[in-house]
Amino acid sequence: MTRKMILAAIVAIASPALAQAQDQGIELGTLECAISGGTGFIFGSSKDLSCTFTPADKTFAPEAYFGAVNKYGLDIGTTKQAVMRWLVLTPLKNIYAPGALAGDYVGASAEVTATVGAGANLLVGGSSQSFTLQPLSLQTQTGINFAIGVSQFQLRSTEN
Repeated sequence: MTRKMILAAIVAIASPALAQAQDQGIELGTLECAISGGTGFIFGSSKDLSCTFTPADKTFAPEAYFGAVNKYGLDIGTTKQAVMRWLVLTPLKNIYAPGALAGDYVGASAEVTATVGAGANLLVGGSSQSFTLQPLSLQTQTGINFAIGVSQFQLRSTEN
């Protein structure tokens, strides 16, 4: 399968969810995460992550988070460290406070890697299910891997 076909498949899977996410309202900032490498075990995987949230409101300082991403579904192969950036959105006004992004997120994910690859993960969750993490860029990673399914993303504040 060519790389263009793989990327087209990722876009097709993620497009409806991305369109819905754009209706989620207020932009709170960006979340950038380094995701550890690992091996998919056919029906899933779990990888540690460390993240930095940069608020759009510059009166707030950047925040550090840590956690794990668990994937359920077809996940075969091995990857090295990956980086993913999300736009953090919420439909609620005045909801942001330091540590507010901590919580559990769930959503659809797809990734393909053949030496160098890409993936997309649209996630909803956090405190009171009030945040949407919309991919700003495709996840970039190296290795050999194919994964499609549901992602559970656990995000914890380093301050708590």
